[in-house]
Amino acid sequence: MIHHLRSPASWQKAIGAHPAGSLYKMFCSTTRSLHLHPSAPLAPPLFTTMSTTTTVEHPDKTDKTAPSARLTMATTMSTPADSNPGCTPPALRRPRIGFGVYQSPPSVCTASCLTALATGYRHIDTAQYYENEADVGRAVVQSGLPRSAVYITTKILKPSGSVEATLARCRESIAALACGDYVDLFLIHTPSSGPAGRREMWAALEQLQREGGAREIGVSNYGVAHLEEMKSYSTVRPAVNQIEVHPWCQQRPITSYCKDEGIHVEAYSPLVRGKVFGNPTLKAIAAKHQVSEAKVLVRWALQMGYSPLPKSDHPDRIRENFVGIAEGTWHISEGEMALLREMDRGQEGAVVPQNTECP
Repeated sequence: MIHHLRSPASWQKAIGAHPAGSLYKMFCSTTRSLHLHPSAPLAPPLFTTMSTTTTVEHPDKTDKTAPSARLTMATTMSTPADSNPGCTPPALRRPRIGFGVYQSPPSVCTASCLTALATGYRHIDTAQYYENEADVGRAVVQSGLPRSAVYITTKILKPSGSVEATLARCRESIAALACGDYVDLFLIHTPSSGPAGRREMWAALEQLQREGGAREIGVSNYGVAHLEEMKSYSTVRPAVNQIEVHPWCQQRPITSYCKDEGIHVEAYSPLVRGKVFGNPTLKAIAAKHQVSEAKVLVRWALQMGYSPLPKSDHPDRIRENFVGIAEGTWHISEGEMALLREMDRGQEGAVVPQNTECP
C-alpha cells in the first residue's frame, strides 16, 4: 500500500480560498478515489521497504515494461504526496538519499552518475543552472535501468516574463534530459526573483504538473515568509523545500515550519563541502561507529527526517557516502545527536549564500 500525507489544514484553507480552488477541486475529483486511502497515516516511518508485489498506481508513461514496484530498496520512502486537497500526483517512491551534481562538468558528470546508479542511488538532483541536465539523462539511459526506477529532480532558475514562456523553459529541461517526457520533481531554484517572479514560476510548475511533465513540484531555498506567501496564490502545496541543512546550519525555523505544513525537506550540501572534517565532535562520533565523518553527516540528515543530497565526482567517495547508511544498521545515539545539535551556527555556518530571507 502506498501511504500519502494528508494536507495540513492551513494549506487546505489557503487552497480552498484561492479563486481557482473550486475549479481545481473539480479537476482533481476524478482521481480522488485512485490515490487516497482513508486510513493513511500522517507520515511514513523513518525507514520503509517496498515489496516487489506492490502495484504502481500510475505506471511509467514512457516505459511500457515498468516493474511492478517503482523502487524496492530500503532507501526509499512514500512521498508525502497529496500536495493539494483531493488530488495527488501519481503514486511515487522518493529515495531517501539523492546524488547531487552541482559543479559536476560534462566531462565527468555522466560517469559520476553512472557510478552512483551502479552503487544504488536512485535519485539524481540536477538543475538548469548546473548546465548538466543532458549529462544526467545520458547516464540514466546508459545505466540500463528503466526510467521508472530513477527519480530525477531539476530546477528552474528564473522566470521568463510570462507563465507560458516560463512553462516552455521547463519543457526545455525535460527535452534536455532526453530520458522520458517527465521529471519526478521540478523545483523553483531560488526565491530571489521577487514576489511576481515566484508567482509566475509556480503557476508554470502547476501547469507542468497538470499536463504530466512533473510528478511533483516544489521549491528550493525558500524561507518561512516565502512559503506563507505561496498560500495567497498556490493551488498545490509544494511537496519539497530543498535547502542547505547540516549540523552547522540547521535552519530550525524553516525545518520546523515545513514539518508542521507537511513539506518534505531535502538537504543540499549535507557534507558542508568537507569544511568541518576534523571537527573534534564529528571525528569522535565517526571513530566510535568506525565510519567516515561524511557518513555521520549523511546519517544525521536521515535521522532528522531529511533527504540528504551528497555530491562527489570521486567514485570511492560516491560509494562511501551511500553504502551502509540508509539501511539502518547503525544509528547516531540521542546523546550524539544532542552534541551535533550544539554545532549550529545559523547562517554563519552555511557554505552557500542564503536567499531564505530575501524580499
